[in-house]
Amino acid sequence: MVCDACGRVRERPESEVCEHCGAGTETAPTAPAASRSRDRDAQGRARNARPRDGLGRPLPYDSPGVARQPEGVPRTPEQALAEAQRLLDDGMPFHAHEVLEDAWKAAPEAERGLWRGLAQLAVGLTHAARGNVAGAVALLDRGAGAVAPYADSSPYGVDVVGLMGWARHVTGSLEDHGGPVPAAGTAPRLRTGAA
Repeated sequence: MVCDACGRVRERPESEVCEHCGAGTETAPTAPAASRSRDRDAQGRARNARPRDGLGRPLPYDSPGVARQPEGVPRTPEQALAEAQRLLDDGMPFHAHEVLEDAWKAAPEAERGLWRGLAQLAVGLTHAARGNVAGAVALLDRGAGAVAPYADSSPYGVDVVGLMGWARHVTGSLEDHGGPVPAAGTAPRLRTGAA
């Protein structure tokens, strides 16, 4: 069953309220036909045009949201790390993940595991801030495992050992106390000596 208000597939169709947008089944406003079809970018690729909040959660069409990170922006590794750190510090780990994902896609093969792991750590923090403990633990563990092979070399000053310890600490805290956690207050330092 598809929600008439937001166009997403309902995970709990028996519920009277859409778990994605909160619209009731009988009172759901009718979205324009164009918004119910799949959003596409200028090149015709599927691209969700719904605004997002600071943690990357989709909002209803026409809602104010946080500007998304543009895709495919060429950045040096240092620029990507600085921008991702800024976004993490601002409590926007989902947006930091988008910057790190761009770096992952552009990285040489030998560095892709590092960038993928950094992106996974940012997504893990996103899940933790949203209160999704199981998703957070899975992504934090996966991200820590992906960056672990770089512990001896610490490319670009990435504090691999510190990030692995941070992931263990957050995972343990989530398993002991649950979530959500404050995104900005829980953000890691990506590089050694980063303030």
